[in-house]
Amino acid sequence: MILLYALITGASSGIGKAIAMELAQKKYNLILAARREKELQDLKQTLESAYGITVIVKPADLSIEADCHALFAACTEYHPEIVVNNAGFGLIGAFRERKLEDELQMIRVNIIGLHILTKLFAQSMTDGVILNVASIAAFLPSPYLASYAATKAYVYSFSRAVNYEMKSTGSKVRVLSLCPGPVITEFAKVAGADPFMHGMSAERCAKIAVRGIMKKREVIIPGFALKLGRFLLRFLPLSLIFPIAASYQKRKK
Repeated sequence: MILLYALITGASSGIGKAIAMELAQKKYNLILAARREKELQDLKQTLESAYGITVIVKPADLSIEADCHALFAACTEYHPEIVVNNAGFGLIGAFRERKLEDELQMIRVNIIGLHILTKLFAQSMTDGVILNVASIAAFLPSPYLASYAATKAYVYSFSRAVNYEMKSTGSKVRVLSLCPGPVITEFAKVAGADPFMHGMSAERCAKIAVRGIMKKREVIIPGFALKLGRFLLRFLPLSLIFPIAASYQKRKK
């Protein structure tokens, strides 16, 4: 029997945890990475009991480059066929008022950690999927969400380009982009946003994400409204969009 493994970063809560549960239902063995070991151990016990799979817990702080390399090294014996780079967080507020170190920490996780793991797995995998979690914010410069939106624009642009390279060279590895809108997770609390903001459930987002993984869909946008919004943005000038986006982000506070 072939044992299929999937690695999920940021798996202790939110979208990462929900994707772990979706893949567990499909009988994937899991490697779960996040900073919070207790939450990972609790999830491990739940998934192993419910689905009879093997769950391996790898605590890691992906803002630290050495932890990224160590996580990759720890995964080599399992040869994961799915890698979900989900770890990340956001910060809402005026650029001049945010602490520089907080923004640099976000850049380390959202960009550098994701870049390292994508590089290492793209070089080592012979087949499978790397899913990089971007955001609908990747498609639009966002006042009062400037740094976060820029990190997700990097993730989206980077993933699309690398995926093209992989396809054009005959590789069976695909690099996909998940671009959700607001999702009900701990994101709002960490970002400094209204914790009661509306959004899609993490479970629904995960179902759409896993379906996209199985179909190797290059860009996965959860929900018709988001797809329509992305389409319409192409026809509106930034001079019109910026005041609307700024007002929306301010209301989140």
